[in-house]
Amino acid sequence: MVDIDAAIGFVVARGDAVDRARMNWLRAGIAPQEDAYSSLEMGQTPSGGWPAHWGDEVASIDATCFRLAELDDVGGLTRPAAVRALDWLANRQRPDGFWEEDRSLAASAPKWARPGDVEARFYLTTHAAFWLSAAAADAVGPGIGLDPAATPFHHVLELAGHAIRSSVEENGSWPGYLVSGWLAAAVLHRQAHFYESARIAVRMAERVREMSAADVASMAAALRRLGWSDQDSLLVAARQRLKETQRPDGAWPSDDAPAFDVHTTLAGIRAIR
Repeated sequence: MVDIDAAIGFVVARGDAVDRARMNWLRAGIAPQEDAYSSLEMGQTPSGGWPAHWGDEVASIDATCFRLAELDDVGGLTRPAAVRALDWLANRQRPDGFWEEDRSLAASAPKWARPGDVEARFYLTTHAAFWLSAAAADAVGPGIGLDPAATPFHHVLELAGHAIRSSVEENGSWPGYLVSGWLAAAVLHRQAHFYESARIAVRMAERVREMSAADVASMAAALRRLGWSDQDSLLVAARQRLKETQRPDGAWPSDDAPAFDVHTTLAGIRAIR
């Protein structure tokens, strides 16, 4: 079994105040002090999005999704800042259902967010649709396959679902990044497109044994966030992989640098809590 106590101990010992606030919410639903929220919400633009560190003052889809993920870890998805960000995301959707960063960011954006790039477009679409789906799921409860007209952002998510399905091949493959696959599967599952979601899951399951701890933790957390059953074979395989990759100190290693091990360990806690 995964040693959840050791993981919690690692966050307590190595994390900062915001990290510990995230852990307390994930474990027990304990809301943080206002200063923790203020730290996470800092720098929001008047439009509602947040700029990326590489994008000057222009609000970024990728950066806004990252902030929403952090706020979600402390139960902040219904706070005014998050609501403004979600509305901004919804209004940034293109008529064809996809999302893409502002053209003014083309020169500075990393490859996963570069305007005009097909793989970046699919990643940003799945990411934006994921957080709009999470907000909608929180608003209507745990049911799956509800009347779309009864859910927030239903027109936006309907368009997004069509865009995602049109990009996935018959064999379940998708354009670009690994993260785009599990986000797409989560969104489609929430929309009751179970066949299309399962096709992606089959391809994902083929890769679990070679996935890094950071990827498998993020995947499992995302799927659970949008209602996947703990008994689903992909989540069972993910928990096994988390058991295999947990270090003796309780942490799961980041793919980037040791400084981000706390972030990865929090994702692991979210995945198995």
